[in-house]
Amino acid sequence: MPVKPPHRAKSRLRGLTGLRGSHEELVLAMAADTLAAALDAPGVAGVVAVTGDPVAARTLAALGARTFCTERHGSGLNAALDAAAARLRDRDAEVSLGVLPADLPALRSAELGAAIAHAGGRRGFCTDIAGTGTTLLLAGRGPLEPSYGPDSARRHARSATELRGPWPSVRADVDTPASWLLAAGLGLGPRSAALARPGLVST
Repeated sequence: MPVKPPHRAKSRLRGLTGLRGSHEELVLAMAADTLAAALDAPGVAGVVAVTGDPVAARTLAALGARTFCTERHGSGLNAALDAAAARLRDRDAEVSLGVLPADLPALRSAELGAAIAHAGGRRGFCTDIAGTGTTLLLAGRGPLEPSYGPDSARRHARSATELRGPWPSVRADVDTPASWLLAAGLGLGPRSAALARPGLVST
């Protein structure tokens, strides 16, 4: 689970009205809710937070994540993910790997587990709601080969099967005020919900 430094992440959410906390608190809350749901999902043995930010690392480690520091492992998201994958494979060559973004505050454990089960160990991916980005990427025991960035769904489709099913919370990443409202409509996790203004959160 890659996690940008909170002060640099989600710039399009700055100025989101009705929040009870700071922008940095919102970024960390979304990451914490994503982590908690992922740790409880069937088929998930553990979560590694891939981050160069010490505050994010400490926060998520306290909630049960292992951490991997991105320093000295090249620049950019894909390089950091490749480095973390190599470290994990050094420890266990047979481990099944996947990537989940840290901005799924409405994530449901059962839905993530269903998507993983649907993949059946094959390489697969889920798009975001817009259909152009990638949320979940599953590599199984094969190479991770992340290709995140603009239009990542098209690039991942070259080597992976798109996973389609009734799991909207797996696709509901939050980058903009509109996507925040969509996630709120699905039902935010407790940490994110605590920062939302009254009347916004669906229970």
